[in-house]
Amino acid sequence: ITLLGMPVGKATFVSNFSDKAFRIDGQLSSAGIARLFARTTGTARVEGTIRRDGVEPRHFSSEYKSGKKHSVTAIRYAKGRVASYENRPEPRKGPTWVEVANAHLARALDPLSATLIRTSDPAKVCNRTISFFDGELRGDLSLGGPKLAENGTVTCAARFTPVSGYRQGRKQIEYMRTQGRMSITFAPLGSTGFYAPIDARVGTQIGTLRIT
Repeated sequence: ITLLGMPVGKATFVSNFSDKAFRIDGQLSSAGIARLFARTTGTARVEGTIRRDGVEPRHFSSEYKSGKKHSVTAIRYAKGRVASYENRPEPRKGPTWVEVANAHLARALDPLSATLIRTSDPAKVCNRTISFFDGELRGDLSLGGPKLAENGTVTCAARFTPVSGYRQGRKQIEYMRTQGRMSITFAPLGSTGFYAPIDARVGTQIGTLRIT
């Protein structure tokens, strides 16, 4: 993970796929100049079943520590939609907070499952909307493109739209919504029939964040 070309973090994701089930485990830690400000570590796990048209998560969990801050999130799914979720601590809300409604969660997947795209046609990876929910923020990523490469990868332009679970007027959110340029490159995930992200570039207020 780099910001303005400088390393700020490292992450590892291990994916396990069978004919009917999947599990993804992720670990993240700060690196480089970011460690001068706060030591950050995080973990994430999702597990669920594989369907003909994609994946259906059963449970997602994440834990994040940065300095004295410590947060834990758990999301449980039933019949393809969010059944319950819990955050510790609860997010701080104010008069401009946009509440998450049940309707917002009807087709929203966790951040890991949401980016797994099942298709046999690379030209169909883009031109879709990814609806995600991380336990607090409900957002959409609208993918456009695609740009096909000879190595089998597909690069999509992406646009972020906040739906709920955030404070209206928050500078970071507004910048991402109105000015943030994003691109995501997907590659075939072995013989699973899925495309998964291998490179993402996100324009922020202080420079380009890149995750490879």
